Amino acid sequence: MVTIKPKKGDLLIAEPSILGDVSFNRSIILLADHNEMGSIGFILNKPLQYTINELVPEIEAEFKIYNGGPVEQDNLYFIHTVPEIIPDSIEISYGIYWGGDFNKVVQLIAENKITENDIRFFLGYSGWDANQLEEELKINSWIVAENIYKNALVGKDYQTFWKEKMLEFGGEYSIWSNAPEDPSYN
Repeated sequence: MVTIKPKKGDLLIAEPSILGDVSFNRSIILLADHNEMGSIGFILNKPLQYTINELVPEIEAEFKIYNGGPVEQDNLYFIHTVPEIIPDSIEISYGIYWGGDFNKVVQLIAENKITENDIRFFLGYSGWDANQLEEELKINSWIVAENIYKNALVGKDYQTFWKEKMLEFGGEYSIWSNAPEDPSYN
């Protein structure tokens, strides 16, 4: 499939051929940064068994935590859509922001001013050195797609996201949409 050249804010959708990779099989990644030095992104559709309260006890909320990727999985990251109330946020694109004042986030969640549709938390991130992502694109590991969801992406349902993209691409990808995640289950 012909894909666009990746840029900050785009989505990386795992090709169905990425079967044995636990981190990236059926992943959809938001590229938070992409330049000549490398790329950073967060896996949007791999929830973990943790909630924010289990990792940060002073936050009394049950927001899901997602596996952002295999790099620095002992660090907590977040993206959000409310830069006007979270200082020091960095814009990714389409009204999606990365990071900001974490103490303010804790306060805003306590005051019920942020919902799970506004913010998504990740343990770790996905990272590529200079030209590494381009090499993976050449061997058809990823499909690059524009983020058509804009900032609604942050609250997007993760459970059917990859399947939806396969159906959207059509053709041979439609077949993969209903295949089991582990082909040995066939």
